[in-house]
Amino acid sequence: MDLNELKLVTASNIIRLRTGRGMTQAELGARLNYSDKTISKWERGEAIPDAFVLTQLAELFGVSVDFLLSSHDKWEKPKENEVEEVRYSVEHIIAIAVIGVLTAFLIAFVTLWLMGIVEWRIFLFALSAAILVYMILICVFKRTRQLQYVIALFVASLFVIVYFFLPTANPWQLFLILVPAEALVFLACNVKKKHHHPKKQEKS
Repeated sequence: MDLNELKLVTASNIIRLRTGRGMTQAELGARLNYSDKTISKWERGEAIPDAFVLTQLAELFGVSVDFLLSSHDKWEKPKENEVEEVRYSVEHIIAIAVIGVLTAFLIAFVTLWLMGIVEWRIFLFALSAAILVYMILICVFKRTRQLQYVIALFVASLFVIVYFFLPTANPWQLFLILVPAEALVFLACNVKKKHHHPKKQEKS
């Protein structure tokens, strides 16, 4: 089997395993920390994943690396237009949800304004709510590559709300707590499971 044939065989296996799990290219890319464009390149047979990624794919789909590199069926070029349509529809859903939350708070602000109450601090809650909705949706759609930054932004927005709603004078010292809080967020989001490799027994 030459290199070009190996690329097509591997592409066919990745497509079948991915679609069998009901995953989009973007979702698979998020699991492997690669872009959907790279996944698409593999599935078009233009490139082949390296040994480490093949191992990740094998573990993810519960097969062996040899299975990924062996011919099982005929390779078919994926329909890129369908994949693009799925990706953009997800982005539209997220955008609609976030804008919907901001619009709801804007309606509340205007309603209070018409009643003679001008409460600009309502937009602080609007920001936190929009970030929370965005965070939930990127988890639902497995777009978690930037999740740690979104969580950090959400935590910071909560500190801002507390700062402006404290009954006493606004203490700037409150933000000193934000520093370790944000550090904890990034550390927690980057904890990775360590694989244990048992030592091979030496032959006597």
